[in-house]
Amino acid sequence: MDKLVIEGGVPLAGEVDISGAKNAALPILCAALLTAEPLRVQNVPHLHDVTTMLNLLMQMGVSISLDEKLGVELRAEAINNPAAPYEMVKTMRASVLVLGPLLARLGEARVSLPAAAPSACGLSTST
Repeated sequence: MDKLVIEGGVPLAGEVDISGAKNAALPILCAALLTAEPLRVQNVPHLHDVTTMLNLLMQMGVSISLDEKLGVELRAEAINNPAAPYEMVKTMRASVLVLGPLLARLGEARVSLPAAAPSACGLSTST
């Protein structure tokens, strides 16, 4: 059995920065669609899927401000385009996360399925 042996007799001290998690950040960013009030999120990881989600939200009418410390402020006062086009969501399965908030707030949504979704959902793409 493997084990870790720590010797020293000196208490540990210091700080460790914990980075944000993509799988937590994406649904939180989509929650901005539920309200016209500003939403401020800290410690958002700088990842491709997060950037794609922010671009998707912006094309829906959400205004977004970024700061240098991984903070994002989202303002969804006027959602003018409740659609997630295929070109924006084809590389990100998490794009379906906008569906619930759009339906809850506006009563309508148009969300294309990401590239892997039809077979994963058991849907046929043949004509």
